[in-house]
Amino acid sequence: MMTRLSRHLVSVDSGLSIAGEGALSVAAEIYWPRDRDLSEPPVAFVCLPGGSMGRRYYDLRAEGDSSFSFAAAMAARGRVTISLDHLGIGDSSRPNDGFILTPDLIAEANANATDRIVTGLKARTLAPELPALPGLRTIGVGHSMGGMLITLQQALSRQHLGLALLGFSSNGLVSYLPEPAHRLIGRPEAVSGEIAAIAREIYAEPTYTVPPSPQGSAMFYGSRADRAGVEALKQVRDVQLAIGGLQSMIPGSIRPAQDRIDVPVFLGLGDADIAGPPHAIPASFPASNDVTLLVLPETGHCHFIFPSRQKLFDRMADWADLIVS
Repeated sequence: MMTRLSRHLVSVDSGLSIAGEGALSVAAEIYWPRDRDLSEPPVAFVCLPGGSMGRRYYDLRAEGDSSFSFAAAMAARGRVTISLDHLGIGDSSRPNDGFILTPDLIAEANANATDRIVTGLKARTLAPELPALPGLRTIGVGHSMGGMLITLQQALSRQHLGLALLGFSSNGLVSYLPEPAHRLIGRPEAVSGEIAAIAREIYAEPTYTVPPSPQGSAMFYGSRADRAGVEALKQVRDVQLAIGGLQSMIPGSIRPAQDRIDVPVFLGLGDADIAGPPHAIPASFPASNDVTLLVLPETGHCHFIFPSRQKLFDRMADWADLIVS
């Protein structure tokens, strides 16, 4: 039986000051166990969703079944989960000009929001039902595009003890990459400066809805996914951030950031994932001396809805215990 969750939704300042934009805030949901004490030392997983998903990806719910919920699984270990909506998604602010939402800017906003949330939890000024957590430490988690964003955030801020990257690699998806973005392949140093202009060439709007298709269903769900999990996943769908999705399809687009990651890295991938050959991915983090690879059997891209999810949850929790101790 899963541990019952308490939850608290917050909105915190992104810390960004952008001409022509008002204050921009980042929405986050904090989860913790209702019926057991927090483990010591206190640890929070700070989680970023992938493309076309909001923060509730980390708390997938089917009627009468909480086994799809990452937050519930970590609460059973006495851990806190914090899941964020990126700017432009969910309950976070939507800028007047959504084309400002480059991955670098989103990473900066998420880093600022994470700092404010962790500071509030340490001092008990953010979620009064939680005790003060002065020794709180964090692990960054990102799925798919969220893996790209949490890697950029860690390279920028060095906030987390480790990174857990799910369904992520820097291989890109060239077969889906619009032609104007091909000129950035092999030029990672140019991506930050040129990606927004290229996105304006390609997209009429800064966000869009990905239409359902048999090809997309096969890619994300596959035939082995739990049908109740698929329905739960559909409930947390959101718009796709055009620039974030575009950059995630460019091979090697965040190579300089990956080269700076020197904390332990956990790589969770399905054997039917979209990230490329899994055993080649650990080499993408040359500065980390502790890279763990877990390949889940009969599993597609959205791991939480496959039968292998319990193995993933257990291994992530055990890995977190090791790097915290």
